[in-house]
Parts: sequence; C-alpha cells; structure tokens
Amino acid sequence: MASTSDISRGMIIKLDGSLYSIVEFGENKTARAAAKVWAKLKGVDNSRSIEKTWNSGDTIYPVRVERKNYQYLYKDDTGYNFMDSETFEQIAVQESMVDAPQFLKDGQEVSVLVNTETETPMSVELPDKIVLKVTYSEPGIKGDTATRTLKPATLETGATINVPLFVNEGELIRVNTKSGEYVERVKE
Repeated sequence: MASTSDISRGMIIKLDGSLYSIVEFGENKTARAAAKVWAKLKGVDNSRSIEKTWNSGDTIYPVRVERKNYQYLYKDDTGYNFMDSETFEQIAVQESMVDAPQFLKDGQEVSVLVNTETETPMSVELPDKIVLKVTYSEPGIKGDTATRTLKPATLETGATINVPLFVNEGELIRVNTKSGEYVERVKE
C-alpha cells in the first residue's frame, strides 16, 4: 500500500482493474479545501489515456515492474517474438504492446516491462534513438540545403520517415523512436 505522496513519474499503478503508467503529476492546494493530487495516466494494458484526481493522502496501488533486456527475433502469426538476453527464454507479444514496431530490426536490443506479480510482459520499449540504414530515397539536389526542406526516405525496417535533402540512399541515420523523426546522419 502506498499513498498519493509516493507518486512518481513512470510509476505503474492499478486503477479500476487496469494498469496505468504515470506520465505527469502535480498537486493543487487551495486556502479552504484539502490538497488534491492529479496525474495524467497512460494505459499499460489498454490504449487509454486518462486524468485522475485524488485527495491528498489517499491510497494508491502501485504494481512492481521489472525492466528486462530482450532481443528482437522475428514477427509471425503469434506476434513479435523476443528472447531474454540472460535466460534465452522466448516470449511473443502483440503489436499493440510494442511502442514503435515500425523501427524494430532483427537482433535489436529492447526493454520489456514485466509485471512481477503475474510474470507477464506489459510493454516493449525501444531505445530512444536508434541507427537505421536508408534503403530508398530520391537523390537530393546539390546546393538545395538552405531551407529545412524534407523528403521521404524508406528505412531498412520498411518504415518511411522524412529526412533532409542531403541524406542519400545507403547512408546510416539516427532516428528518434518516440517521435519517429530524423535526428542526424551517422558516419560509419
């Protein structure tokens, strides 16, 4: 058991039978009424995003979660298959549990959040930034780099993102997996 004073960003709590991750939280104090604690919650086992308000000192129910390193193997009818880097145990998860499935490539290291009470995977997180190869892109025009003009480029995973005009086919680029945006070119 914990109270609202124990709330922290990233904590996973059980609320109305579902699991939610705390994205943002704060406290509202007024002169006459008791303090209130509010939080923006993102569903871990569902795709809902909600806001919740508690009275200060109310009981919350945190869920103990472990972050384990897994390696992406392949995708089939059962979903996305990953292997534990330490025990070599394999798990399959649905696409909705992977935060950016379009950027997964074979052998990539990911973090899997596991509910320690039930030993079930709750979500799969890719690193914030990953390096991918551009497999197709229209050639850029020499000298046309004064403006921040973007062009579509297809990556080795099949995902398409917008990149600056100077990025060419066959180059390695760093991609932000949270926003799906180009970050920088990477020298080999």
